[in-house]
Amino acid sequence: MESKGYNDLKVYQLAYKLAMEIFEISKSFPKEEIYSLTDQIRRSSRSVAVNIGEGYRKRKYPKYFSSKMTDSDGECTETQIWLDFARDCKYINEVIRDKLYKEYEEVGRMLGSMANNPEKFLPR
Repeated sequence: MESKGYNDLKVYQLAYKLAMEIFEISKSFPKEEIYSLTDQIRRSSRSVAVNIGEGYRKRKYPKYFSSKMTDSDGECTETQIWLDFARDCKYINEVIRDKLYKEYEEVGRMLGSMANNPEKFLPR
């Protein structure tokens, strides 16, 4: 079965779900964080999904596709670091941090595989 688009990709669906979870969790962050941690973690988590979509649209260019998957993976790592800050600032607990962190690890593994195997995603 051929994919209809980026939103059919499991990695995109998981990245989007995680960005929405972070959005909901970050609503409880202190107001003084609105222009720093809250804004940054929302931006980086959303960028994971956005880069997947952008790269998938131009998948006929394997180097561009790989680059975008790598960018997306970088945003995964940034989001994980912000999760560490959120935990250490006591805005989220260890359980929430660990759950989200592990899910971003899974996204990162999928993105690494996609970046290393762009030919599997070429349009037919």
